[in-house]
Amino acid sequence: MKLASLKHGRDGRLVVVSNDLAWYADAGHIVGTLQAALDDWDRVSVDLENLATDLEHAAIPRERFHEHDAAAPLPRAYQWADGSAYVNHVALVRQARGAEMPETFWHDPLMYQGGSDGFLGPRDAIPLGDPAWGCDMEGEVVVVTGDVAMGATREEALAAVRLVGLTNDVSLRGLIPGELAKGFGFFQSKPASAFSPVFVTPDALGDWWQEGKLHRKLMVDLNGQPLGRADAGKDMTFDFGTLIAHAARTRKLGAGTIIGSGTVSNWGTDGGPGKPVADGGVGYSCLAEVRTVETITTGAATTPFLKAGDTVRIWAEDDRHHPIFGVIEQTVVAA
Repeated sequence: MKLASLKHGRDGRLVVVSNDLAWYADAGHIVGTLQAALDDWDRVSVDLENLATDLEHAAIPRERFHEHDAAAPLPRAYQWADGSAYVNHVALVRQARGAEMPETFWHDPLMYQGGSDGFLGPRDAIPLGDPAWGCDMEGEVVVVTGDVAMGATREEALAAVRLVGLTNDVSLRGLIPGELAKGFGFFQSKPASAFSPVFVTPDALGDWWQEGKLHRKLMVDLNGQPLGRADAGKDMTFDFGTLIAHAARTRKLGAGTIIGSGTVSNWGTDGGPGKPVADGGVGYSCLAEVRTVETITTGAATTPFLKAGDTVRIWAEDDRHHPIFGVIEQTVVAA
């Protein structure tokens, strides 16, 4: 089942979307918003699944689904916590600046709590106040949970996954060092993130969803050119069950919590930094990693961060090369 929220008020209008993303059916007679559905998932999900089946068989009124009309599936959420599941990404960044990586990073996930009071839609612009802030995209996989008990095991956490999707976790790299130096974490350096047009139930992903990982390539383009083709199911040190359990170690998680994977990243075939797509590698899901590899291999980063007019596309494909979650396509604009 694929769910989306059309732009309407603060929390959107919930719709069920066909598997090919061509059509939608309004879900308002069942539940008005995705958050309301997550709050009462055991009861309403059956009705939503039935609606999705009727939509696939064209047995009910339907309308064309246009991704430009979509808000983030959860336009605002009670909680947004982003991890760093691809530890090779962290290792490369630290190597580039000559910093040793603590051994604990390999068995204790990194995670920060981001702002969740307002997310960008999949085709909304990225507002940038100052190019010196170093605007970057980060292509990631996300899951949305139901209620998770404090102290949940990995298996209990995995059972709480309701939906899977993608995000562009926008980062302002120029502001990060100053904020981290204060010892209090991210805030200004992490503006609003954008999410894929639809979120998908794990059962609808079939074999692409195994052991808490999405086994598809994450496609990232910059200004029409391939930037990243990393395999989201490969080199993921911490699966989503582990990430969710980590978040729930000292608190319960409310239904509608979004957990991110962090930047999807793969090692090169030789075990070192990956190569650009143009050189036969799988590329990168953020510009910081591009710059990191440039620093490691040539001694200096030359690729600039995003500027006004740059366009980013992020998506994942099925076996017929059709987008599974729709496409995040955003252009940077001066704010």
